[in-house]
Amino acid sequence: MIGQPPPVTLGPDPLAPGADLMEGATTVLGLDAPLRNQRLEEVGPDLALRLFQAMARLRAFDERAVILQRQGVIGTYPTYFGEEAIQAASVLALTAEDWLFPTYRQTAVITLRGCPPEVPLLMWRGHPGGWHDVATYRVAPVCVPVATNYPHAVGAAWGSRLQGQDCVSLVYGGDGSTSAGEFHEACNLAAVVAAPVIFLITNNQWAISTPVRKQTRVTRLADKAAAYGMPGVRVDGFDVFACHQVIAEAVARARNGQGPTLVEAVGYRLGPHGTADEPSLYRDQAEARRWDAMEPIQRAQGALVVAGLARPDQLAEIRQEAVDSLRDVAERLLAEPLPSLEQIADSVHRVTPWTLSAERLREPGWVMGLRTIARTTR
Repeated sequence: MIGQPPPVTLGPDPLAPGADLMEGATTVLGLDAPLRNQRLEEVGPDLALRLFQAMARLRAFDERAVILQRQGVIGTYPTYFGEEAIQAASVLALTAEDWLFPTYRQTAVITLRGCPPEVPLLMWRGHPGGWHDVATYRVAPVCVPVATNYPHAVGAAWGSRLQGQDCVSLVYGGDGSTSAGEFHEACNLAAVVAAPVIFLITNNQWAISTPVRKQTRVTRLADKAAAYGMPGVRVDGFDVFACHQVIAEAVARARNGQGPTLVEAVGYRLGPHGTADEPSLYRDQAEARRWDAMEPIQRAQGALVVAGLARPDQLAEIRQEAVDSLRDVAERLLAEPLPSLEQIADSVHRVTPWTLSAERLREPGWVMGLRTIARTTR
């Protein structure tokens, strides 16, 4: 529940309920306690707490967005519960000058770069105010069609290098997107031109209702990288510290002119695909519940306390601050005036065509006219 952080777990932390799925994945939190504590000490309290805070902010946004959807304030919403470690680590592994190319499931990462949370929420409200300033935040527009953001990221990375800029692009995708044509084209070109780009694939085992085994014969998505001549690495997607380590290494490689890397963050989708989904219709809920212990925030809390890098009350305060920062976000959204016809049309085209001018949209016969044109052009 929002505002009630769960108690800190101090017990041992196994690698995963499904160790076969995690085979070959880099982990920190899945190590035996002495080695895990040593690795966390190497991370250090500053970075560890910044990563934890970023996860807390992402979780608070996701929980609040679901409430707003249930209240009718925003439309359908794709939750990312359980994927906060991947998203938080990716943002903190980059500099503010590097580019992010999100899908519909990473709409909140821009808030970690200083964007007010109401901006991405306005997007889910269908409001033009939901379009952020791309140049300011170095976050590309959200791509809802699956895999279409891959070519954008490669083009931006290649272009930045040709202009002598020290920029890296990171592009997000899910397991299902690796079966799309745009993924192949983007990986192939990125490797050929050694573009400084990281393909960050969240393998949560489900492309909506389609399991990985039914959409690709490759059991380890990182192995797909070999076809393009780039490194492919696996990481525990429920482990924010391991995710940061692996992504930071890929970023350094890209920045040093060594080209792209495919990072497969392995996990399991803990919740539904979105607010319009009912996963019990297509998957065994008992299997899904086995993964609840891997929930990344709770998992990190226990490890940080055991390692002596944070106190339970300190972590609870961080989570509470994240929740409190969003308590009035509904009022902020509803305070935004409804867009005018001009705003609706102008947010689509750089130069609005006459067919979508405000005057044209207000004409009573506008829809009738379109129907007439459709009939005469058949």
